[in-house]
Amino acid sequence: MKQAASIVAAGALVVGGTVQRPGWFSVRNGLIEDVGSGSPPRSPDLEFPHATVVPGFIDVHVHGGGGSSYTDGDPGAVRAAAAFHREHGTTTTVTSTVSSNADELRGIVERSSELVRHGVSAGIHLEGPWISAARCGAHDPDRLRNPDLGEIDELLAIADGTIAMVTLAPELPGALEAVERFTESGVRVAIGHTDATYERVRAAVDRGARVATHLFNAMAPLGHREPGPILALTEDPRVVIELIGDGVHVHRGLLARVQREVGYDRVALVTDAMAAAGMADGEYRLGSLDVHVRGGVARVRSTDAIAGSTATMDSLFSHAVSGLLASAEPPPYDEALLGAVAMTSTTPAHVLGRTDVGLLAAGRRADFVVLDSELQVQHVSGPGTESGTVGTDGYFSS
Repeated sequence: MKQAASIVAAGALVVGGTVQRPGWFSVRNGLIEDVGSGSPPRSPDLEFPHATVVPGFIDVHVHGGGGSSYTDGDPGAVRAAAAFHREHGTTTTVTSTVSSNADELRGIVERSSELVRHGVSAGIHLEGPWISAARCGAHDPDRLRNPDLGEIDELLAIADGTIAMVTLAPELPGALEAVERFTESGVRVAIGHTDATYERVRAAVDRGARVATHLFNAMAPLGHREPGPILALTEDPRVVIELIGDGVHVHRGLLARVQREVGYDRVALVTDAMAAAGMADGEYRLGSLDVHVRGGVARVRSTDAIAGSTATMDSLFSHAVSGLLASAEPPPYDEALLGAVAMTSTTPAHVLGRTDVGLLAAGRRADFVVLDSELQVQHVSGPGTESGTVGTDGYFSS
C-alpha cells in the first residue's frame, strides 16, 4: 500500500508568487506533491503555526564559511562550509574560487568537480583569473591573466559539466571569444571585476554573458559621459544582477532602489562569504591572500579592499525585507516578503538553470526554511551532503 505523504503546515507559506496564511504542502520522497491554503487535509507531520516557510536559499557566489573555505576544493573544507551555510538556510550552494595560477586552478577544478558529482555543491563558480588588474579587489594580481581558449578548453574537459558560472572582465584580450566558448558549453558567464566601457559590456552580453558579478563592487563606477558597466548591465533585461546585500558592500538605500527598478526577478542576492562567516574577528586567508576581519568586515591585510563578506543568506533575507520596508517607497509587507524570496531563491535558481529548486511548488524539491516572527531560522529541510538527508532536518521519508 502506498504510504501517505508527509504534510507541513505553517502560519504563512510563500508559494510561487503568493503568501498563503495559513498554508500547507505535502512531501513524498523528497519532492513536493501538493500545496494548498487554509487547513491541511489531515493533521500535519510538521506544524509551524507562528512561522513563515520559504523556499531554501540558493547562493550562487560564496567562497566559504564557518572557518572553512571552498577556494581550493579541499573535500573536508567544502563539506564543512556547506554544512555551515545550510544551518543558515542555504540548501543549494556553488563553490566559488578565487584567481589561481594554471596548475592550481586545474587541481581546484578537478577536486571541486567530484564534490559537485557527489551532490555537495550545485556547481563551480570560477571567479577569475580572467579579470581586470585595475579592479581585482581581493584577488592576487600576480595570478591574473588574459583568457586563453586552450586553458579554457582544458578546464571544461576536466570539469565535465560541473562548472556552473565564470566571472570575467570583457575588456581583456580574448574575453569575447571566451564568453562565446563558455556559453556554448552551457556555462553562465558573469561580468565582474571589470573596467570595461559601456559598449564593451554590451558586446559581451550580445555574445552570451547573462550575470553581473556583485554589481557596483570591483567595477568602474557610473559616469555621466562614460557610463561603464553599471548602466549596461542594469538596463539589459537579459542580465541578472548579483548584489551583496549585507549593508557593507552597497548602501541600503541603493540596494532597495536597484531591486525596485530592475525587478526582483533580475536580482540575485549573494553572500560572497569567505571562511570568516560565522566566526570571530581575526586573521584568515582567501586564496593566496591574508585577510583580517574587524567588526565583521573582511579586508585584505594592509589595504582597504573588502575581501568578500561574513554574511549568511538568512541575514540577507531579513536585510532585504527590512530594507524594502524602510525604503522611500515601501511596499506592503507581503510584497517585501515575496521580493526577498525571489532574490534569495527563485532568481538564483534561474541563474543556475535549475527547475527543481527555487519555489515551493508541486514537483520541486522539498527544500524549505522555517523563519520565526523575527525572520530568524527555526528549521531547515533539504538535501544533506552525499547521503541525501541529514538527521531530522533532512528530507522526509515516506
